[in-house]
Amino acid sequence: MAVAKEMMGCSSFVSSSKVFLNSTYGFQQKQNRFLFVKPVWVPMEQKRRVHLRKAAKVPVVAAISEDLIKAKAKAVPAQKEKAVEFKVTATITIRNKNKEDFKETLVKHFDAFTDMIGRNVVLELISTEEDPKTMAPKRSKEAVLKDWSKKANVKAEKVYYTAEFTVDSNFGVPGAITVTNKHQKEFFLESITIEDFAYGPLHFPCNSWVQSNKHHPGKRIFFTNQPYLPDQTPKGLRALREKELDDLRGNGKGVRKLSDRVYDFDVYNDLGNPDKGIDYARPMLGGEKVPYPRRCRTGRGPSETDMEAESRVEKPLPIYVPRDEQFEESKQNAFSAGRLRAVLHNLLPQLKASISAHNRDLNSFSDIDGLYKEGLLLKLGFHETVKKLPKMVSKLQESSEGLLKYETPKVVSKDKFAWLRDDEFGRQALAGVNPVNIERLASFPPVSKLDPEIYGPQESALKEEHIAGQLNGMTIQQALDENKLFMVDYHDIYLPFLDRINALDGRKSYATRTIFFLTPSGTLKPVAIELSLPHTSPNSRSKRVVTPPVDATTNWIWQLAKAHVCSNDAGVHQLVNHWLRTHACMEPFILAAHRQLSAMHPIFKLLDPHMRYTLEINALARQSLISADGVIENCFTPGRYCMEMSAAAYWSHWRFDKEGLPADLIRRGIAVPDPTQPHGLKLLIEDYPYASDGLLIWNALENWVRTYVNRYYPNSSLVCNDRELQQWYHESVHVGHADLSKESWWPSLKTTDDLVSILTTLIWLASAQHAALNFGQYPYGGYVPNRPPLMRRLIPDENDLEYANFLADPQKYFLSALPSLLQATKFMAVVDTLSTHSPDEEYLGERQHPSIWSGDAEIVEAFFGFSAEIRRIEKEIEKRNADPNLKNRCGAGVLPYELLAPSSGPGVTCRGVPNSVSI
Repeated sequence: MAVAKEMMGCSSFVSSSKVFLNSTYGFQQKQNRFLFVKPVWVPMEQKRRVHLRKAAKVPVVAAISEDLIKAKAKAVPAQKEKAVEFKVTATITIRNKNKEDFKETLVKHFDAFTDMIGRNVVLELISTEEDPKTMAPKRSKEAVLKDWSKKANVKAEKVYYTAEFTVDSNFGVPGAITVTNKHQKEFFLESITIEDFAYGPLHFPCNSWVQSNKHHPGKRIFFTNQPYLPDQTPKGLRALREKELDDLRGNGKGVRKLSDRVYDFDVYNDLGNPDKGIDYARPMLGGEKVPYPRRCRTGRGPSETDMEAESRVEKPLPIYVPRDEQFEESKQNAFSAGRLRAVLHNLLPQLKASISAHNRDLNSFSDIDGLYKEGLLLKLGFHETVKKLPKMVSKLQESSEGLLKYETPKVVSKDKFAWLRDDEFGRQALAGVNPVNIERLASFPPVSKLDPEIYGPQESALKEEHIAGQLNGMTIQQALDENKLFMVDYHDIYLPFLDRINALDGRKSYATRTIFFLTPSGTLKPVAIELSLPHTSPNSRSKRVVTPPVDATTNWIWQLAKAHVCSNDAGVHQLVNHWLRTHACMEPFILAAHRQLSAMHPIFKLLDPHMRYTLEINALARQSLISADGVIENCFTPGRYCMEMSAAAYWSHWRFDKEGLPADLIRRGIAVPDPTQPHGLKLLIEDYPYASDGLLIWNALENWVRTYVNRYYPNSSLVCNDRELQQWYHESVHVGHADLSKESWWPSLKTTDDLVSILTTLIWLASAQHAALNFGQYPYGGYVPNRPPLMRRLIPDENDLEYANFLADPQKYFLSALPSLLQATKFMAVVDTLSTHSPDEEYLGERQHPSIWSGDAEIVEAFFGFSAEIRRIEKEIEKRNADPNLKNRCGAGVLPYELLAPSSGPGVTCRGVPNSVSI
C-alpha cells in the first residue's frame, strides 16, 4: 500500500482500464477492472489538492500495473500503523422557501430555539468499507449542523451551513451520509460537500425534503455522486442501498401522507365521484375489463357508494405524490398563477349564476378577436361586476385585462386568415401541434379494421371519382406507387363511441378520414374528407364524402368538414398522443425506477432529470383535468367518454416497441429504412418538420445514451446480471403495464443494444415527443376556429330542416357549430396554462449541478459533449426555418417550426424541449 500511495499521490482509486474518446463525444472502455486503494489522511497544511481532469485529455487516474503493486507489496513488509483521528468539514446547502404562512414561520422560530438546546440536525458519515471487527460499515462520530438558530432569519434562497465530522485515518472513502432532523419542520436539503479529504472534494447530491424525526422516525440516507452497479457496490454501502430502496417501496398498505416518500402502483379508480350521483361515476381504468397503465397509489379509502372507486380529493386540497415529486416553489407559483386556476377556480364559481345566462354562441369572428383585444369580462359585460366581488378575486380588479385578455395565438399572428386555407390545413398535419397521425396511404380505398357485425361494412365510401382529378395528372395507382397519397384516419377510434357521444347534450361528431396529396412543392393538399356515422341499418346513409369546393355553398360545407376533422384531431391529440403516450404510459417506468433502481445506479442517474415533476402533473390531471366533469370532459367532443376512448387506444394501438421516433415513422409508412441516410431512414415527405427535426434530436439522444450505457456495460452479460436493472424493467412491464404484459412485442432486455433502445425511447417520450405535442397547444388551439376541441352540430344536407338556415346564414351556422363563447374561453385558459414554461424549467442538454451530478468525470465530460450537440441542432433548426425551399416552415405568414428547438424562455413560446413531462 505504501508503494501505491507513493505512486498515486494518495488518489482514491486506480483504474487498470484504458479509455479512449470515440468519434461522437464519449469513450470506449476496453476493460472493466478497478483496483481500489485505501485513502490516507494528509494534514491540511501538507495536503496537495488533486483535481479531476477533463476526460478528453488524460486518463481519470494513473494506470498502475497490478503485478507491479503485488511485487512491491512483497518487497516492503507491512507495518501496522496506529489510526490517527482528524476532522473534516461538510458544507450543507439548504434551500429556503420564499414565502411562508404564519404557521410555518412560527414553527421555524420554535425550531431555532430548540436547536440551541439540543434538538437539532444530526449527520453521520459512512465509509464504503466495513469494520473488520463488527462487519458493519465504518461510521464517523455524529456531527451537528451548526448555526441553525443564527441563520433562521436569513432570507436568501440558499443557506449554507457546516458540520464537522471526526474520523480516523483508516476510515476509507466516504460513501454515504445519514441525516436526522430533530426539528418540527421539514427542510429541503440540496447538497452536501466535504472538502477535507486528500483526494479532493466529495459531493452528495440530495435534492430532497428531510422530514422531522417526530413524524418519520429513522435516518435519511444520501449517497455520494459516485455511480455503482449493484454488484460493484462497496461492502460498506450494500445494506444501506437495500434499506433505501425498501423505504421507497413501502409495504403497499395504508393511506399515504403528503410527507411520505413511498412509490407504489394502483389502477385509475379515482376519476369518478359516484358519491355525487350516477352522472359522476366513471369506469375503473386498469384491469381485465378496461386495460390501462397504472398510476401512483395514494391509499385513500373507497367512496361511500362504490367500494371499487377510490374516494376523491377535490381542489384546493392536495393529492398525494411522494414528497420529492411535488412541484418546487417557483414551479408551483407559476402553475398557480396560470389562467387555469384564476379563471376556473376563482372567477367562474362567483359568476356562475349570472354567466350561465350568457353562455351564448359566437355571433361573429369579431367575438373571437375581442378575446384578444377586450377580454372575456368586457365581452360579457362583467368588467364592473368584478370590482364588487369578494377579496378572494379582488386581484382581478387590477388586471382583469391581464388575466382574462388572451395573447393572440401565433397561428393568426402573421396571417389572420391562414387557418381557412387548405395548404395550412395540410401543413399543420406535418408541423402543427399534432404531427404524429399522418400516414402513407398504402391502398385505395382505405378499409376499417372494426368488426363488421357490430359497426357495419368495412369498406370506405371514398371512390376513385372523388380524388381522380386532383392528383396533378396522376392516376390513383400512380400516386400510390410514387408515395404521393397520405391519410389522417380517425375512423376506427371514434366510430365505436359515436352513438354515445352524439347523444350527449351539445356534442356532435363524425368519425373522419382525410386524404392528402403530396404536391410537387412538398406541401400536402387535402383532396377528400370522409365523414362516417354509426351504421344503423343496411340502407342507412352512414358515410359521406366531402371534396374541395366549387362554389359558395360547397365552400362552407368544406369548412365545416375540416372543422370536424380538426375536432377529431384535437381529441386524439389530447387523449391519446399527449396524455396516454407521454404522461400515463411513462408513469409506470418512473414508479418502478424509484422502487428498483438505487440513487447510486448509473441508469437512475441518467433517467433522473427525465422524471422530474411527472408524477405531480399526472396527479393534478387526475384531480382536475381528466376527472368526471373535469376540464377535458367539458372541453372535448367525447365528453364523459374521453378516458374510455383513451383506454381503447391503449388496448388497440399502443406498443412500446413502436414509440421511438424511427419505429413510429416506419410504422406509419412515412419513412423507409435507408442505410445511406444520416439517420438510417429516408423520409417520404422530405419537408416534414416534426420528423426531420425530431431525427436530429433522436440521433443525439441515442448517441449520448449509447456512450453512457457502454461506459457501465462493456458487455451484455453485465446487463443480464444487473438485478436492479432487470427488476426495474420487469416491474415496469409486468406491474405498471400489467394488462399488456403478455404481448409478444415488448422488447427484451438482454443486451446493451436492448438497453440503449429502451432508454432512448423513454427519454425521447419524456422530452422531445412531449414538447412537440404540448407546447403548441395555445399557439395553434388558442384560436378556436383553427382547432375546435368540440363540435355542436353536424353538417346539414338538403333533406335536413336546418339546411335552409345554413343557406340563409352559413357563417352563423358555422360559428354555432363551434364551442360556445364560455366553452372556448375555458379551453383557452386550459391550453394557455398547459403551453407555459415555468421559470425553473430544465431543457434538454441541461442538468442541475452539471459538473457534479455524477462522480464519473468521463461521463460528465460526455454530457457536456451532448449539450454541445443539442446547441448545434438548435442552430440547424434555425437555418431550416429560414430556408424558402421548405414551404411547411418558411413563407409568407407561415409559422417557423420551433416546437423541437431545444431552448426557451418562460411563458408561452411555442418552442423549447424540457427534459421531462413537467406540465
